[in-house]
Amino acid sequence: MNIDISKFDKCHILVIGDLMIDEYVWGEVDRISPEAPVQVVSVLRDSVTLGGAGNVANNLVALGAQVTVAGVLGAGANADLLMKMFRELGVDTEGVTQDPTRPTTKKTRIIGGHQHVLRIDRETKQQISEEQVNTLVRFAKDRIGAFDLILVSDYGKGLLSETLLRQIIDVANQNKKKIIVDPKGLNFGKYAGATAITPNKKEASLAAGIEIVDDASLEAAGEKLLRDIPVQMVLMTCGKEDMVLFEQGKEPYRIMIGEARQVFDVSGAGDTVVSVLGLGLASGCSFRQAAALANVAAGIVVEKVGTATVSIKELQNALEPSIEALATKQKTLSDLVPIIDRLRAGGKTIVMTNGCFDLLHVGHIKLLSASKKMGDVLIVAIDDDESVRALKGKDRPIIAAQERIRIISALDCVDYVTLFSTRELGDLIEALRPDVLTKGSNYTNETVLGREIVEKFGGRVALIPMTEAVSSTGVINQIKQGAAAD
Repeated sequence: MNIDISKFDKCHILVIGDLMIDEYVWGEVDRISPEAPVQVVSVLRDSVTLGGAGNVANNLVALGAQVTVAGVLGAGANADLLMKMFRELGVDTEGVTQDPTRPTTKKTRIIGGHQHVLRIDRETKQQISEEQVNTLVRFAKDRIGAFDLILVSDYGKGLLSETLLRQIIDVANQNKKKIIVDPKGLNFGKYAGATAITPNKKEASLAAGIEIVDDASLEAAGEKLLRDIPVQMVLMTCGKEDMVLFEQGKEPYRIMIGEARQVFDVSGAGDTVVSVLGLGLASGCSFRQAAALANVAAGIVVEKVGTATVSIKELQNALEPSIEALATKQKTLSDLVPIIDRLRAGGKTIVMTNGCFDLLHVGHIKLLSASKKMGDVLIVAIDDDESVRALKGKDRPIIAAQERIRIISALDCVDYVTLFSTRELGDLIEALRPDVLTKGSNYTNETVLGREIVEKFGGRVALIPMTEAVSSTGVINQIKQGAAAD
């Protein structure tokens, strides 16, 4: 399924959570205070933006969605400022109530150059009243039919009690609406029945009670949360490294960071992840497609300083391979991974086939043409010369690897070509995770190398019917026989 992110504007998302203001004091640091061993920040400017669940709403609006917010504010200037910012964005605030006994949460970050120097929080973590819980639940029940999906942004500021969450999740499930939670704290059990949660690695470790020190402990923590809460999906973010998707009944799915990112600021990156994940799911993406989209968006936002958003244009540009990337079909594995991740995030079906392709013949053409019809992008992995010798004999290949690559690249049905060693085939498939792995019908499912890896990631093997008994070896033998007769 192709994902048209320009249609995000057809989605109406309800955001429930802790609404707050993010204030930034921007300045320069050029000396240490003579009064104490602390930096002196010379202030250049101030700025304010929506934070917490407000930043989730801001991200959704930036991507074109229709947004309604629900939560509890205090009274006074900060609450008035928040409501004004929501109005300017076109966000529906019918679900927002005010409590004059509570402060409106405000986080002030002091920035020296590009670095956080200090953060000041003005807030309460006291739980909202029973009356306010009932008001929010009534609102959700009355308006649920208007929403495509619910996003819950929990910052632990007293709004999202287990009582409120239980009722909101029930409303969503009773009306067959997906509900995605960006969690907080140790008690992840209060999110039971949600569609998905999006903890970072530290949050997942604490909630699962498992210290994450390697891939095995990370997978153990994710599987424990998936099983014990329970939810349908856990998307664990791992900072600059990658994301790992856990789904009921499936193997963990690692979403690699395709390109090295210069991380300036992670403030609000989790808001971007839950926003894009939610929009993807509301648009009909699978869990994996939506998670891949979220991964791309997070990679963009961490390159910005301050609480930031990702625009439709930025996401579209990131999903499209660059002109340089498309300049040649021949790619190394490190070239291919970010390209394929972006294409997959855009909803493209990835097909891969592999072989020697020594002395191209009609059987090869039929295999490649049929393979391309099974998806959107065809990757052809070609055995290097050493592998061909090991497979076919010391007199092979007839055509050297670089020439074989040039010949295969000339075919319109082929999108990318990569060279590999037979012993590295498993690593290649593991990294590229094709949706379909094709081979000729002279193979069986059991004899296709890499089948188990493809199926582990939810893909499949397709055997292409080969009606003509033709092979490179047969053609070469005929040539040799003809030469001997002459």
